[in-house]
Amino acid sequence: MLRLAWPVIVAELGWITMGIVDTVMVSQLGPAAIGAVGTGSTMFFALMVLGMGTLFALDTFVSQQFGAGRVDECHHWLFAGLQLAAIMSVLLVAIATIGVWLLPFAGIHPDVIVLLQPYLAALLWSVPPLLLYTVFRRYLQAMNVVRPVMLTLVTANLINAGANWMLVGGHWGFPALGVVGSAYATLAARVYLAAVLLGVILYRERKNPSGFHDVPWIAERARMSELLRIGLPSAVQLMLEIGVFAASSVLAARIAPMALAANQIVLNVVSFFFMIPLGLSSAAAVRVGQAVGRRDPDGVRRAGWSALGLSLAFALSMSAAFSIAPGPFLAIFTADPSLLHVGTTLLLICALFQPFDGFQVVATGALRGLGDTRTPMILNLVLHWAIGLPVAYLLCFEAGWGVVGLWSGLGLSLTLIGAILLAVWHHRSKSTSGVDFPLIIPT
Repeated sequence: MLRLAWPVIVAELGWITMGIVDTVMVSQLGPAAIGAVGTGSTMFFALMVLGMGTLFALDTFVSQQFGAGRVDECHHWLFAGLQLAAIMSVLLVAIATIGVWLLPFAGIHPDVIVLLQPYLAALLWSVPPLLLYTVFRRYLQAMNVVRPVMLTLVTANLINAGANWMLVGGHWGFPALGVVGSAYATLAARVYLAAVLLGVILYRERKNPSGFHDVPWIAERARMSELLRIGLPSAVQLMLEIGVFAASSVLAARIAPMALAANQIVLNVVSFFFMIPLGLSSAAAVRVGQAVGRRDPDGVRRAGWSALGLSLAFALSMSAAFSIAPGPFLAIFTADPSLLHVGTTLLLICALFQPFDGFQVVATGALRGLGDTRTPMILNLVLHWAIGLPVAYLLCFEAGWGVVGLWSGLGLSLTLIGAILLAVWHHRSKSTSGVDFPLIIPT
């Protein structure tokens, strides 16, 4: 598990680092700029996960066929993923454009909205390369090719940081574009990610021919349908989870720029360390899927529980760190005493639900390896949106807890989801033990 997971974890850390760098680079422009970039990124992904999450179905299909020794089938799923990504790019850009136009009606603070709209409008250009990168990455990971993904993301951070430095503040003769410059830096990094991973795939095929070039360029309607069947619930689950934090950011924006900035800083800190269990989740999906392909039910159970155990060990260490020494995590972003005070309180709340947050994301990945993406979706819908967000709203505005109330409500729903998904995985994996179950993929 660790051999597969650690490069994926580094890749996930590299991914989230780009967002943190964006926030740090615009911090010199003030709390409104921090809020605009942070909220804009969260809103962007709340919609983009509809496409990215659907393509996560490649974890299931490619890993199971790779485990079964059907590399030719892996190629077909790659082509189907590319075709689906092209269709979704058009749809998502159209939806996002309408959303940007409607932003002034969301009640966001005027100092934030004047920066948020142009930032999002520029960021939309990165939708196609982002979806292409997602296809290439899921394909490679499912076939145990993870180090090139890691190295590509690490180097993409250098491109993103350099472009931010040149475009946000205006260096080396470039105009000072502010938050819009940060969006263009993100675009450059995502084009680089897609191009390099495509190069890795073509290089591997040239070095070890496996019939990749024999795959016909035809519309893979049946496979796209299968990707949607497994991927859409996964996408909706991700959208519900990220969307609830986007909604909380919008609610924080209705309090004051200071509350929004504190919310975004803590969200950046927690999101960064969330990449470790997220990387374990991806590795769990691949290893569980490959065990299904090998028709190894006992291997399915071992793969899932090894990832969950590693996630728990990490979560407990982070809970201790957030409780004992929250200051260093916040000092990266600000020296403002008011922001540090609120951020410390929020990190203490985060410390309480860290183990359950790890359980929910790793169990979701393990279940995706089995082909079960509906259970996490249903739990996220009911517990985040019917319980967590309403409680967060009441604590924030009715009880007067402010942004602390928002995080308390969401922490409650994350805890419930993590506990229930852990029980679901236990039941599903136990029921497969010793049973020679068939592939869920028609061959």
